[in-house]
Amino acid sequence: MSDMTSFLQDTATPDGLIAADRLSSMLHITRAELAVTLGLSRDAVAKATRAAAPATQSRLRDIVEILNRVRPWAGSPQQAFAWYRSQPLPSFGDQTAEALVKEGRAEAVKRYLDRVAVGGYA
Repeated sequence: MSDMTSFLQDTATPDGLIAADRLSSMLHITRAELAVTLGLSRDAVAKATRAAAPATQSRLRDIVEILNRVRPWAGSPQQAFAWYRSQPLPSFGDQTAEALVKEGRAEAVKRYLDRVAVGGYA
């Protein structure tokens, strides 16, 4: 099993949902900080029924997928998260992945990372 699969499995519940508490613990942040990072309300990740909602799960899955793609060259989930929050992306007017995900543009970030992974230009 790859490290990438392991990270995803470590954040997922047996029913396939991303557990906000596990993810925030792995990133060494609070659930409230995770909510802000995702552009969601604190309740969206703190309350079980809201955390299981499709919109919340979509954002949680987006960040896990992005961190999974970045982690091999960042070194750890925490370093990947630091990249996610602070690295300006030239293709997006120097916005960060975090800003783009908050805008609902996670798929654009994933495509960008796919281009970089195959040797394309940022």
